[in-house]
Amino acid sequence: MGAVTDDEVIRKRLLIDGDGAGDDRRINVLLKSFTKWCNSPQGTPEEGITQYQRMLGTLAQCEFSMGKTLMVYDMNLREMENYEKIYTNIEQNITSAHEKIAECKKEIQRAKRIRKNRQEYDALAKVIQQHPDRHETLKQLEALDKELQQLSHIKENVDAKLELRKKQFHVLLSTIQELQQTLENDEKSDNDDNNQGSPSENGE
Repeated sequence: MGAVTDDEVIRKRLLIDGDGAGDDRRINVLLKSFTKWCNSPQGTPEEGITQYQRMLGTLAQCEFSMGKTLMVYDMNLREMENYEKIYTNIEQNITSAHEKIAECKKEIQRAKRIRKNRQEYDALAKVIQQHPDRHETLKQLEALDKELQQLSHIKENVDAKLELRKKQFHVLLSTIQELQQTLENDEKSDNDDNNQGSPSENGE
């Protein structure tokens, strides 16, 4: 004969015991015994007491089984409440986890933005380092300003000298013109004197 599986054993017990605890069968047996005890002719007192004790034992078993079932029922209710609490806690934990994930994503975005800004700052700092600092730039500007002032002073001196040379050149030209006029006048006077002396010589 083949091996009997657990499912077959459970199925047979359910068929025999009703719901598996045997309560219905005990109650049916108790009712039949009670009916038989009531309808049967009175026997000896010992037999009646024995039958009575059996019925009490069967009733006690039924009460015990019912109490056990109630306890299991109450336990199941508490377990259901506990499962509800666990489910609620799990739902809250899931919601909290989603919120933390969203916050972590925001933190990652902020970190990426900070990293990008830092990289841009480093690149800008490298470019700035290639140029002189402000103090050095101010020193260079001051040096250029002094040089510009010196060049401006030199330009003023050159302009003054140039103006003086213009004046001197103008005076020189005027002097030359006056000298040339004087020479022309002297030459003309000499010619006039020569022309006046020529007739007297011819008369003699």
